[in-house]
This record gives sequence, structure tokens and C-alpha cells, in this order.
Amino acid sequence: MDTTLIYTFKALHIIGFVTWFAGLFYLARIFVYHVEANDKPETERNILQAQYNIMASRLYKIITNPAMMITWTFGIAMLVMNPEYLKGGWLHAKLLLVFLLSGYHGYCKGIIKKLKEGKPTLNPFQFRLFNEIPSLFLVAIVLLAVLSRQALMPIHYVFLVVAVFGALMYMGAKAYQKKRLDK
Repeated sequence: MDTTLIYTFKALHIIGFVTWFAGLFYLARIFVYHVEANDKPETERNILQAQYNIMASRLYKIITNPAMMITWTFGIAMLVMNPEYLKGGWLHAKLLLVFLLSGYHGYCKGIIKKLKEGKPTLNPFQFRLFNEIPSLFLVAIVLLAVLSRQALMPIHYVFLVVAVFGALMYMGAKAYQKKRLDK
């Protein structure tokens, strides 16, 4: 087995998922700004929302979609070259999370369409929480791939850490919302 090829696939997989996550983080942030623009005067709102529609569409089509495809392509290529990975429970959990993340990715496309139609599905606070969902996936996937793969952290601990992290993020978002409302 050619180790150079394996490491090349791994490098491309990492580049793909870093770019994919960056796109998902920014896309959900654009959703927040798009909905917050509803509080602006009509002329400003129309300009901002038109620009956010363009930004979201381009980000999704030009960066986030290709990055997801690169992630999947080179992840599958590594599995083809290393089928023994499929024996690890950590990989089954990781693949489940990647499937769910792909669902989140697809859901974002629906949100882009709804926002273009002027039918936001969530309010700014809900979009802020929605923006944190990829963080939960990222923490879980990295912990699974790094710690659970090496048997340094049992899989159920990974999900406990993610639950605690999610609760802390929610409390932080609520505190930020309260601070904004108090101004």
C-alpha cells in the first residue's frame, strides 16, 4: 500500500472538511444577518438582504458544496485503501455524524431558498443557535477520530463532552441575547 497516497488522501480530506466547516459556519452567520436586516428601514433592508442572498448562494455553491464533496470523496478513498477502519466503532459513529452533517448542509440550501422568497424559517436568536450546530459536529467528529480511534476516550464520553459543550454554548447564547436586549 502506498503510504504517500494514503497521506495525500488524508491531507485532502482534512482540507475538505476544514473548508466545509468554514462554509457552514459562515453560511449560518449570513442567515443571522439576513434576518436581522428585517429591523432596518426598507431601503437598507432590501439592499442588505439582496446582498446576503447573493453571498449565501455563492458560498453554498462555490465553496461549501465542493468542500463537502472533497471531504466525502477522500474519506471514502481512505476507507477503500484501509477497509480495516470499518471495524472500529468510532468510525461508525463518525460516519453517522457526517451523514447528519450532510443533512444539515442540505437543510441550509432550503433556508437559502426560503430567505430568497422572504420567508425566514427562524428568528435571529434561533439562527444564532443554528449557527452553533456545526460546532457540535466538529467537536464530536474530531474527538471520535483522534481520541476514540486510539481508545483514549470511550465513544459515550465523546457524546457526553459534546452535550456539555452544547449546553455551555446555549447558556452563552442566552446570556448574549439578554445582554443585547438590555441595551
